[in-house]
Amino acid sequence: MGTTQLETVPEPKYWHLKTVLSEALDAEFSVGEILPNERDLAARFGVARATLRQALEQLELEGRLQRRRGVGTTVAPPRMGVAVGAAEHVWPGAVGDAWKAADCTQLVPPAAVAGVLETGADETVHTVRRMRMTHGQPVAAELLYVPASSVPDLSAIEAPSGPARARAVLRELQRLGLEGQDSAVELGSARADDAKVLDRLPGAPVLVVTTRFFAEGRTAAVSVATYRADTCRLTFGDSGGVEVHHDPERRAS
Repeated sequence: MGTTQLETVPEPKYWHLKTVLSEALDAEFSVGEILPNERDLAARFGVARATLRQALEQLELEGRLQRRRGVGTTVAPPRMGVAVGAAEHVWPGAVGDAWKAADCTQLVPPAAVAGVLETGADETVHTVRRMRMTHGQPVAAELLYVPASSVPDLSAIEAPSGPARARAVLRELQRLGLEGQDSAVELGSARADDAKVLDRLPGAPVLVVTTRFFAEGRTAAVSVATYRADTCRLTFGDSGGVEVHHDPERRAS
């Protein structure tokens, strides 16, 4: 077979630097240690700061590094397994629901969510903010969108916002019989509000799990859960114990 065009493209300089930095992390730094500033690192490896930033961003995406507010760039601990199967994304408010409700407001959802819920372009829905903890750390922030049609008997006397309102919405949602759900996972960037909850900088890599809940033959609610991509390894199935590392440069944890 002939050589393809892609095979003739040289390896980007930042990618080679990423490999060198990864080896340095293994040999010289411990978990939680703060890296030198960009100027010193760029001088040490003889590269432009723009190239260094690209390499650091790639290592952050791979979970080797993490940026923390007011701290800087540190060596990340091994990824922790965070289960995201149907057992964890249960019918919100049901027994076994591991999410903690923090707030609830009336908001117009993003256009994509409104399309799934079949609500009007300017129609507000109950937007419940929840968070999930693992090993004492916040690992995910969620926005749960619930249209008024899914909780028609929600009392007007209930608190207009806050945790009490969130619990009331979840309680009323339980009156519907869950008929099924589906989920999708994609890579994204942390928004400012999610970054604050997850103790990360805005724009940090995250994994977004979107779940649709079906009841009475329609989409009754949509969950958009944002997981920290730098320290989380999402697991599916009953055990979630599979450890496969496709990068030969990365040591198995």
